[in-house]
Amino acid sequence: MNPQGDIREFLTSRRARLTPDKAGLPAYGGTRRVPGLRREEVAMLAGVSVDYYNRLERGRISGASDAVLEALADALQLDEAERVHLFDLARRSAGTSARRRSARPATIRPVVQQVLDAITDAPAWVRNARFDHLAHNQMARALYSPALADPRRPANSARFIYLDPAAQDFFVDWERAADDIAAMLRSEAGRHPHDQKLQDLIGELSTRSEDFRRRWAAHDVRFHRTGVKQLHHPVVGEMELSFEAMTLSSDPDLTLLVYAAAPDTPSADALRMLATWAATEEAPAGDHGPTTR
Repeated sequence: MNPQGDIREFLTSRRARLTPDKAGLPAYGGTRRVPGLRREEVAMLAGVSVDYYNRLERGRISGASDAVLEALADALQLDEAERVHLFDLARRSAGTSARRRSARPATIRPVVQQVLDAITDAPAWVRNARFDHLAHNQMARALYSPALADPRRPANSARFIYLDPAAQDFFVDWERAADDIAAMLRSEAGRHPHDQKLQDLIGELSTRSEDFRRRWAAHDVRFHRTGVKQLHHPVVGEMELSFEAMTLSSDPDLTLLVYAAAPDTPSADALRMLATWAATEEAPAGDHGPTTR
């Protein structure tokens, strides 16, 4: 990946979406030749010279102080995920981002699987930052049976969403799911630019999916800590499930996700039906691998 190009395109895309009205600036003149703010307007809002901002937007951001980056984030009205991404790109440009990590097996510690198995009334599973499915409890294996039907292991949510036609039936709002996962992969790429498996995944998706290429080019980034998923399961039908995503403190690259349905709703009934179905079904082949590191 090209650090200067990523910085240039990220800043340009954030500037293009911010209108003078949203930035609290008067819109002088007639038709504007650029979408969003002009460079000089961003420079004024950030309290830097136009020449300096031009240098930053060209990707020469490595010498920028934290104060300048914060001012730039304020000027462009970046949200939390975008601010973190800007700082990640700056560290990467300065050569201080996380260095190449040694390959880690797609496995979890046995106690993590024990915790998952102890959660019996809700789907719970563990993924890494590349969206590899690493471990599930019985309910989650049943819930994500369409994704786990792919014989490739580990199963991967990004590949499922972009490369498997079944995903468009499984996710009621497929467009949102596709937006979310591309944005989260973009965040991870800024955080860990030397992760070769991540680069391989992005390369595969870019080669095989026009939908992914378009979203990747938008340079959107996003956190995915809590929310609601609308899923259409092939056995129990449609469900609206709230989820919480929690980083494992002893394995900070791994995320535990737990889903729940609001009480006394059709989704809660569907979840109970899923539990009954799960109890009669075996886990997809290969879902359980070695759990030791």
